Amino acid sequence: MTMAYLKPPAFTRRVANPVAMRLSGRGVATLTVVGRRTGKPHKVPVIPVEVGGSRYLVAPYGESEWVRNLRAADRGELSRKGRTEAFHAVEVPVDAREPIITRYREVAGRVVGSCFTKLPDARDHPVFQVAP
Repeated sequence: MTMAYLKPPAFTRRVANPVAMRLSGRGVATLTVVGRRTGKPHKVPVIPVEVGGSRYLVAPYGESEWVRNLRAADRGELSRKGRTEAFHAVEVPVDAREPIITRYREVAGRVVGSCFTKLPDARDHPVFQVAP
């Protein structure tokens, strides 16, 4: 089974993501996860959302490298405004993703809207609970 993935535009990868990680605006945090093949840490901006007292990470672009790395590592670090927190990642089953994706879309706004138009199925957007 092939997994859905939308490659972010070059501008997003090369300019917007590095700026977002430095500025930490609009709820952006930096996810650091060890590469499953290289063993080296990779950093990517994410927007954690809270639903029902738990925090989650949603993959708007689908089966991205950070998703595969987090799945393999089972853990990562979230950094925001000078604070870093280690966490255990628990993947959320497809049938429980909808309220989390809805909240994510409210928080992230237009920036990710086209991702959900092009990939409308919740199966295409892995979601991880951020557990202590």
